[in-house]
Amino acid sequence: MRVVTSRASGHYLCATYTRTMPAIDLNADVGEECGDDAALLAVVSTANVAAGGHAGGGDLLRQTVGHAVDASVAVGAHPSYPDREGFGRVSRLSDHDAPSLTALVREQVLDVAEACAAHSTVMTHVKAHGALYHDLVAHPEASVAFFQAVADVAAESGTPIAALGPPAPSVQRDAEAAGVPYLVEAFADRRYLADGTLMPRSEPGAVLIDSREVVDQVLALALDGRVSTSVGTTLRIDAASICLHGDTPDAVALATIVRTALAAEGIRIEHPSRT
Repeated sequence: MRVVTSRASGHYLCATYTRTMPAIDLNADVGEECGDDAALLAVVSTANVAAGGHAGGGDLLRQTVGHAVDASVAVGAHPSYPDREGFGRVSRLSDHDAPSLTALVREQVLDVAEACAAHSTVMTHVKAHGALYHDLVAHPEASVAFFQAVADVAAESGTPIAALGPPAPSVQRDAEAAGVPYLVEAFADRRYLADGTLMPRSEPGAVLIDSREVVDQVLALALDGRVSTSVGTTLRIDAASICLHGDTPDAVALATIVRTALAAEGIRIEHPSRT
């Protein structure tokens, strides 16, 4: 069952329902020169490999893809604006027109695709990072340019490439218009605002660090397709994948607790292409 992804006046409008999921994907951003990637790859089912914009790239990118393959984890590209100082969390949209943004994303995605080919695996998806991720929702021109890049690489490789992104109907429509399969993502450790967007990291409580809170949020998403907001309301999100951040305190221990809690509910951890 899908979440109702209508949006008006910039706000997400979601239908009420309850459903049980036999499987959920757990994804993590890796190759970002922080965190314990090896331990995290033993827990998740999907890896988003930093493609050199905000972190990673080069030898680290290729090594990270190899480690993901060794861990039998699905591999995707994690492109961003070129912003190493700000870890990709500063928007550079004003520096680009549509063709140059498409070229920027395409180059990073190709780097990951080539590393996957070198390790005899196929890149399954692309997930934008940081400010670029949020710009897909806020700026339609960024969304269209982004999915054009994904579609271009898919056409060149002759292999379908999905996109992993927020539960924003406008973004999903842009992906579908470009012929890119779209997988809705939710976050295990981020607080949601009432309009369905993520609370800015600059605000207190934006990142959940208490394991009970994180587990409660993940189970609510996986079992009921819902998440509580910062003001106590409930959002409905039919997530195909849940993101576990690797750069939060005790990230690996927290990811392990989450996986154990899901398993206790009889929920398999699998990438959507493998369910």
